[in-house]
Amino acid sequence: MAEQAQASYTEENIRSLDWKEHIRMRPGMYIGKLGDGQSADDGIYVLLKEIIDNCIDEHAMGHGKSVRITIRDGQVKVRDFGRGIPLGKVVDVVSKINTGGKYDSRAFKKSVGLNGVGAKAVNALSIEFVVESYREGEAKKAEFERGELVMDSKLTKTDERNGTLISFRPDKEVFKAYSYRMEHVERLLWNYAYLNTTLALYLNGEKFKSDAGLKDLLSNDLDTEPRYPIMHLVGEDIEVAIAHTDAYGEDYQSFVNGQYTPQGGTHQSAFREAYVRVIRDFFGKDYDASDIRSGISAAISVKVEEPVFESQTKTKLGSAEMGPGQPTLKSFIYDFLKRELDNFLHRNPDSAQALQSRILQSERERKDLAGIKKLARERAKKSSVHNKKLRDCRIHLSDKNDRNEETTLFITEGDSASGSITKARDVQTQAVFSLKGKPLNCFGLTKKVVYENEEFNLLQAALDIEEELDNLRYNNVVIATDADVDGMHIRLLLITFFLQFFPDLVKRGHLYVLQTPLFRVRNKKETRYCYSDGEKHEALDALGAKSEITRFKGLGEISPDEFRHFIGEDIRLDPVVIGKESRIKEMMSFFMGKNTPDRQSFIIENLRVEKDLVEQ
Repeated sequence: MAEQAQASYTEENIRSLDWKEHIRMRPGMYIGKLGDGQSADDGIYVLLKEIIDNCIDEHAMGHGKSVRITIRDGQVKVRDFGRGIPLGKVVDVVSKINTGGKYDSRAFKKSVGLNGVGAKAVNALSIEFVVESYREGEAKKAEFERGELVMDSKLTKTDERNGTLISFRPDKEVFKAYSYRMEHVERLLWNYAYLNTTLALYLNGEKFKSDAGLKDLLSNDLDTEPRYPIMHLVGEDIEVAIAHTDAYGEDYQSFVNGQYTPQGGTHQSAFREAYVRVIRDFFGKDYDASDIRSGISAAISVKVEEPVFESQTKTKLGSAEMGPGQPTLKSFIYDFLKRELDNFLHRNPDSAQALQSRILQSERERKDLAGIKKLARERAKKSSVHNKKLRDCRIHLSDKNDRNEETTLFITEGDSASGSITKARDVQTQAVFSLKGKPLNCFGLTKKVVYENEEFNLLQAALDIEEELDNLRYNNVVIATDADVDGMHIRLLLITFFLQFFPDLVKRGHLYVLQTPLFRVRNKKETRYCYSDGEKHEALDALGAKSEITRFKGLGEISPDEFRHFIGEDIRLDPVVIGKESRIKEMMSFFMGKNTPDRQSFIIENLRVEKDLVEQ
């Protein structure tokens, strides 16, 4: 066998791929996961971001005050009013790797895009890609299909203002059945607006503009009134907004050169550490770091030269310095907070007092929980060994920051459902946690219940989120319940649990609901699984009205062999998304609080609407 393997390895086995072949063969290297648009980090949003990043860099250099985005029927158009791509290099800039203006630090000192790869990746992964550049009354246009140049026009005269227009349509061979969810696009554009207060962005005509930067971001994101007015600190190459609420956990949003870094990185870690040091120094007390940061909601933006990210998608900063020959990020952020935060607290004693009150509240709660937590940990350790509520995956996440992107935890109800998923799952990356009965409605309760309630305690231990969310063992936490009334109720109770005690897990996009088929339609030649009545009717039209129809009432009715179809490559996940206009506390109070008459009226009104629709 060894001789055969050695003999088959010849010069013919060595291939050199051109730029577009490599991008299409290994898209994950360039845009992360592919996805269908359900999640905010799916590839189609990365494509959009890569194009807008170039517009932002132009604006940052002082060229162009608006960006116009149009998304219709899967086609994206992005028009900026910067300088426009130099007309003689329009084709090269979008189709030749290692070609671009951002290698010249004089032109783009602190840009978002550094490697000149983004636009090329969009080009290669699009069935249609059109670039037009307008400069000083002249225009240049080029068209591509999957990275292949199909039309290269000559220079023409134009009345268009200087700038660039790029149009693309993601390739459905790569992004299967994709669609843009506007809430994800809007969130992306708001982040650009918060970081660029002199820029206006338009999405299908709707304007996105911020005047107060990160202060606006925090103000719009807070679910409840903060304990004190938002602290907004601005310096050269750094901006910070800080508030505290009565919520559990810590919530951070960090940015580098206008780039949102959802996985944080060195700048976010430096901020968390520096914030604790400054607060301890100000109050002259050695408060526990967890008490100082409990309930914090903060946003931080820094600008650095030649930032190093941990991937092309730039979700996590790896740089330790502000730039070549410059201070470390840790010392730069600490010096800024030591000066500006300390001054702010001295000038605003009411805010300082409210902050200290929140720290002392957290300290009391932590000490009250100390004994309970110890017993809870012991129970969790025993249960995980003997009761086997958690059927873990084989990846033990020795490197949490990288490998947990592959992992999923399914939270199921009952033994039959968990048994089906356990037999069907990918044991390498998918784990299963089995619930026993309905969880407790924990709305309005304190975190004490997490440790006293066995189900919550074991679930928290399985996720490893007791201390902080950065320890999360599974990137995807999936609620997998039956599509009946009881299943829906359990789903709602679980979402309440996460929103009440671990809202950051939801805000960071880790929580999903598993879609499973409601019907199976099959004849002797073909089987189709349908997730709605509409899909069922389409299947009957295609396979014939005499086809056999099976209605799945529960997950336990689906055999493991069938389940493999639904939790593999074609898995359908609905992300639990908190919309910009939603307030978690108000929403949970209405659905889970003691306001029965209000809910009753809501149900009656909506039932009446549904009845009317049926009659029509």
